Amino acid sequence: MAFSLSTWNINSVRLRMPIVEQFVAAHQPDILCLQEIKCQNHEFPMEAMQALGYPHVLVHGQKGYHGVAIASKLPLTEDYRKDYCGVGDSRHISALFEVGGRRIRVHNFYVPAGGDEPNREINPKFGHKLDFVEEMKVLSATAEPQTSAILVGDLNIAPLEHDVWSHKALLKIVSHTPVETEGLLEVIQKGGWVDLMRELVDPSQKLYTWWSYRAKDWDAADKGRRLDHIWSSPDLRPALKSIDILREARGWDKPSDHVPVTVHFDF
Repeated sequence: MAFSLSTWNINSVRLRMPIVEQFVAAHQPDILCLQEIKCQNHEFPMEAMQALGYPHVLVHGQKGYHGVAIASKLPLTEDYRKDYCGVGDSRHISALFEVGGRRIRVHNFYVPAGGDEPNREINPKFGHKLDFVEEMKVLSATAEPQTSAILVGDLNIAPLEHDVWSHKALLKIVSHTPVETEGLLEVIQKGGWVDLMRELVDPSQKLYTWWSYRAKDWDAADKGRRLDHIWSSPDLRPALKSIDILREARGWDKPSDHVPVTVHFDF
């Protein structure tokens, strides 16, 4: 049975609903996980999302900032949200669904960006990010009996050398500093997660999901980073068929600086 799931930092779902509609019309993922929706729960465009064929929608929003949502063609149960770092931010939501005789929990994350200065002593935002990642280290891919797991989202860290346009140039830039990359790799290792994008694309190859708004010509400059991720429990690896990074979406009208990433399984 074919199954697909997409993750996308939409950078305001109300502002960018037209490109959500454009994406869904062409790609029709079974589940769409959005980050940085930037709206409260009651402000989410629920009717528009349901009209696209997603009757099951879970929203964990907050006013003006952050926020995550899961829109699904399949029923969602056991909705759970964890308040990482205990500051009340809407940065995590998870739920269970069933497909192909499997029970799967999907986690949708929006990890803090961390500000501009990679020093927690002078930049509390960076400290918050490190603390958030530290708390993620206890999240196990095999935490629930007879339940597989998928973790997606804008994790705001490009952990590998070729997840950025220049490893050397970005070593002191937030999202690719050693303390961040080592921390995220430890989340993967401790939790028993499989980095599905790098299962299919060798770590020696460049791989990006984000291009800055600051670039005059993002496509020509191609100074990207892989900030968006799709991981799974090991038992789902044999069912993995492909992953699509929709680079062209960065050039759509009023785009997000992130593009949709879609994983395809055959159960």
